[in-house]
Amino acid sequence: DYISQKPFSMSSAFEETNKRTPMFFVLFAGVDPTPWVEGLGKEKGISTENRRFVNISMGQGQEAPAEAVVKQFAQEGGWVMLQNCHLMSSWVPKLERLLEVVSEGAHEDFRCFISAEPP
Repeated sequence: DYISQKPFSMSSAFEETNKRTPMFFVLFAGVDPTPWVEGLGKEKGISTENRRFVNISMGQGQEAPAEAVVKQFAQEGGWVMLQNCHLMSSWVPKLERLLEVVSEGAHEDFRCFISAEPP
């Protein structure tokens, strides 16, 4: 017997998020969560065009820009997507602590989306 699973619904998953809980995507071949996040953002009035959505592909030198956007959007409201965090494994504990700190008084529209390959 096979088990039938419903297709992934970004809208349903988003309903379970809040300003204190980032959404984590585990990357695997052929799947890119970026269009899901961008599409839902546009439905909710969050986009790169209105400067309330920033997508950062993590790699060397991206730590400071990522931290700055997390702090800014936690205050002002906005979504940040930090992609390929597996490339920055030594920085992830600092990100975790930053998210703990900023989430305390974060704007209701703040969301952080993180993607990484499995270890």
